[in-house]
Amino acid sequence: MTRIPTVTGDIDVEQLGTTLMHEHVFVRTPELQEAFPGFMGFDEEVAITGAREKLTALKASGIDTIVDMTAPGLGRNIDLIARAQEGTGLQIIVVTGYYTYTDLPFPMKYNGPGKLFNNDPSDSFLVDLFVRDIEEGIEGTDIRAGVVKCCTDEPGLTEDIERLIRAVGRTHLRTDVPIMTHSHAGSKRGLDQQRILREEGVDLSRVLIGHSNETGDVEYLTELLDAGSYLGFDRCGLKIAFPLEDQTEALTELCRRGYAGQIVLSHDRHCTSDWFAEEGVVAALPEWNYQYIQGSLLPALRENGVTDDQIEQMMVTNPRRFFAARKDAPAPPPARATETPA
Repeated sequence: MTRIPTVTGDIDVEQLGTTLMHEHVFVRTPELQEAFPGFMGFDEEVAITGAREKLTALKASGIDTIVDMTAPGLGRNIDLIARAQEGTGLQIIVVTGYYTYTDLPFPMKYNGPGKLFNNDPSDSFLVDLFVRDIEEGIEGTDIRAGVVKCCTDEPGLTEDIERLIRAVGRTHLRTDVPIMTHSHAGSKRGLDQQRILREEGVDLSRVLIGHSNETGDVEYLTELLDAGSYLGFDRCGLKIAFPLEDQTEALTELCRRGYAGQIVLSHDRHCTSDWFAEEGVVAALPEWNYQYIQGSLLPALRENGVTDDQIEQMMVTNPRRFFAARKDAPAPPPARATETPA
C-alpha cells in the first residue's frame, strides 16, 4: 500500500477520501511581513483561528483531504499550516518546489551557495533543496512534502523558468513524488511543461497540469490528456480569466468524451492572504469559496448529464490513482468506460 505524507503523518493512499487537489491555507509575503509586521492586516493568531474554522467547515461538508499548493514563493510556513489544521479532522498534503513564472524573484540567478556565476547547469543544489523537503522534512520539522511544483504563466519559458521545470523533473526522478503545476491555459503553457518534463525522462502520467479550466479550447485540453497527464480543473468558482458557465461546459464536454478519469477538481482558494483584502475578494468574486464545487458545480454537471460515477472519479478515484502511482508499479491507465452518452 502506498503511503502519503500529510501534515499529521503518513496515511495509506486509500485514506485520502474525497480530495480537493489545489487549495491554499495561507498565502503570504514573508519579506513584507518581516519588514512591516501585520502587513495587510495579517495577524497570525487571528489567521490561524479563521483558517481552522474554514477547514473544519470544509471537513464537515464532506471533504477529507486537501493538497495545499503553497510552495516557497507564496509564503509557505509549515508551522502556521500545522496549527491551523489542528482539530479540524482534515488531512493536508503539502508541497515543495518554487512559485514564480518570471526570472525576477530568483536569488542570484540560482547560482547556488558561494557561486558568483552559474557553473552548475544541472542545478543540483536546487534539486537537493526540494529533495530535502520530501525526504527529511520542511523548515526543520518532520512534515514532508508529497508533491513538487513548478509554474509557467503568460510570460512563457524564461531561462530560469525552464531551469526550474527541469529541476522539478529531476526531483521527481530522484524521489518518485508526483508533479503538479501552475499553468496559463489561455496561452497553452501546459504543452511547454509536458515537453520539458518529457525531455527529462518524466512519465507524463505522473504530472498534473493545473488551472486547466481557464480555457474553452477543448482540443488543447485533450492534447494534454492524450499525452497522459491529469488536468486540474482547480480554479472552480474563479471567473477572472474565463466565465464559470463556459468552464462548466468545457468540463462537461471532456466528461462526455470519456476523460473524467484524468481530471481533478479544486478551487485554488485561500483561508487568509496578505495579497488581497478578504472583504474585497468576497465582494468581487462571491462564487470563489470552498463550497462552490459541492454547492454549485456538481449540481450543474449533473444537470448537464455528467454521472455520479464520473464525479466520484474526479473527486475520489483520480486523486488516489495519482498519488498511488510509482515508477516500479505505475497506476493503470484511466478507464474510458465512463463516457457520457451523447
